[in-house]
Amino acid sequence: MAAQVDRIMAQHSANSIPEEPQVPSIAPSLTYSESSEPSENEEPRQSDEQPRRRRASTVLIVKSPADIQRITGETTTQLVQRCCGGGCCLTSDGKRVKKQGIEYERVNLPDNDAYRALNLKIEEVPTVLNNILDLPEQVAFLQPLRRPSNVPSPTESTAALNIDGNATSATIDIEKSIQKLSLEDLDTKIQPPSFVQPHPPFHVFPARIHTARELTGQGAEKRTFHFDIDVTNYPEDEGVDFKVGGAIGVSAPNDESMVEELFDLLLIPRFLRDKPVLLRTTKGRWPTVWGEDQARELVTTRRDLLTWCSDIQSYPPTKPLLRVLAEHATNEDERKILFFLCSAEGQGVFCDFRTGPHITVAQLLHAFPSARPPLDLLLSVLQPLMPRFYSLSNDPHESYLRRDGKQHRLIEIAVTVHTATDWRTGERNGVGSGFFQRQALKYIEAQKRGEKDIDVYIPMFKGLMANPLAKQFVSDGPMLLIGAGVGIAPFRGFVQRRLKTANCANKVWVLQGCRDSLVDELYSGEWGVHEDEVKRVVESRRGQGRYVQEEVKAQADLVWYIINSVDGRVFVCGSSKGMGEGVEQALIEVAMEKGNLEHDEAKQFWELKREVGQYIAETW
Repeated sequence: MAAQVDRIMAQHSANSIPEEPQVPSIAPSLTYSESSEPSENEEPRQSDEQPRRRRASTVLIVKSPADIQRITGETTTQLVQRCCGGGCCLTSDGKRVKKQGIEYERVNLPDNDAYRALNLKIEEVPTVLNNILDLPEQVAFLQPLRRPSNVPSPTESTAALNIDGNATSATIDIEKSIQKLSLEDLDTKIQPPSFVQPHPPFHVFPARIHTARELTGQGAEKRTFHFDIDVTNYPEDEGVDFKVGGAIGVSAPNDESMVEELFDLLLIPRFLRDKPVLLRTTKGRWPTVWGEDQARELVTTRRDLLTWCSDIQSYPPTKPLLRVLAEHATNEDERKILFFLCSAEGQGVFCDFRTGPHITVAQLLHAFPSARPPLDLLLSVLQPLMPRFYSLSNDPHESYLRRDGKQHRLIEIAVTVHTATDWRTGERNGVGSGFFQRQALKYIEAQKRGEKDIDVYIPMFKGLMANPLAKQFVSDGPMLLIGAGVGIAPFRGFVQRRLKTANCANKVWVLQGCRDSLVDELYSGEWGVHEDEVKRVVESRRGQGRYVQEEVKAQADLVWYIINSVDGRVFVCGSSKGMGEGVEQALIEVAMEKGNLEHDEAKQFWELKREVGQYIAETW
């Protein structure tokens, strides 16, 4: 691989590659180039001027024909025949063109805010619909918990013991049968049921929050919280330790109020919501996350399934979900609309619907109030609730605290709260970040009340301690860390580890992007000694319009020195929208300028550096 890099570079001037300095003092430093700041003659952009627009990003919706069929209910060939996705079946005002020879009828649209917020462009539907999706197979069944006839009562099972007190094999079998019909002794208010094993061999551990605080100031566009999590009692038998740059997995539950609302909409009596029930599945991994694809029988509750196992807000609606609603809608107009969305004729409207804002299951039930499907059928078509991953923002090998006469081990993470459009409140929080915000506010409010022992937990597992950031972190060699927003958090642990070693103190540099350092800069003053020397903060607030990718180009000498040094590494972490794509393009331009390369050669140069572990990008 190195030979390929050398071959690319050999075609150009050898003078363009800086020699490794003989002493650390002559390494390039973070400099304020003429392009870094506005010149004296340059007038700053006025606050009422439009800020520079970020590049548009492409969002991956499907990866394979199987994904297309799962979402739309049609094969790729059928989909293209019905709708090419180019908008050619729309008029200039955005309405669908009526096809010749098809009879249409007007439908009375649901008169409620939830339906209007869906923005469905439906006024008339064909009287005859073709290729309506078949009703999805039901794979989950909820059954009352009854004691089988061959399982005796507890009194009878006790009588089956031998005189000397030893249990017979028959008694052991009986006790196992009884255990299978009982809920496990687990507090599912702070952690999911044990069958939700997210990432074998790890199991979810309810870790107590040691401290929680808000990192961003009042007026910040997005709120970011910091957490110190106590992992002193985390099980040691999993064989993997926490690592600098590693990420923990978090099994975040659905918001309790959203779960309760779904129960109300589905007309499930309150006395049944927490009552033990037998769940039987015929195939698939659900309700586990990454378990085996197999049939299951287990005892749980309806609340646990909706809280921990099924995602009710993060995914766009699918045809199987709409088909289930259509089957159980009692209002004729609602049925016509739902069946239209599941048909070949409604494919264009469905595509527009799916690529719009994500719709919660509760909004769909509010929009089509006559649709009240059974809970187990609904669970058969919902997406599984997946764990979220968060990078450590400290050096976990050095984070210990004495408390109550004991030594406690802490890990630290930072979480930015992400929002989506909501039809009632304007916006709603994401599943994972919303959960973290609720836990942080619980802790902060309890702290304000003067409480000492605050029991607020994060259900977590070690997760990804072998992710690219953790695997490529080395103890020596120059390192450039580029991040924006919460993407800067894992680099704090890198710097903490590096600055503890004297011979590495001048071999790490940080470019941190934020909107406004007064309210958005994360961990200001918390990076250790020499922070001002190793870190440059780049603000993109309105009126200045400078992004971290522009600073990458301004620091071209430093970038080129690091990437061509022995064990030199460039790390990028943050959102792929805007920042990630912009930094990648900036690095290509640096290679073109400093390496005298053509665009394709510069792109290949960074791809080869990625393959050998010198260029590491973690974006989302």
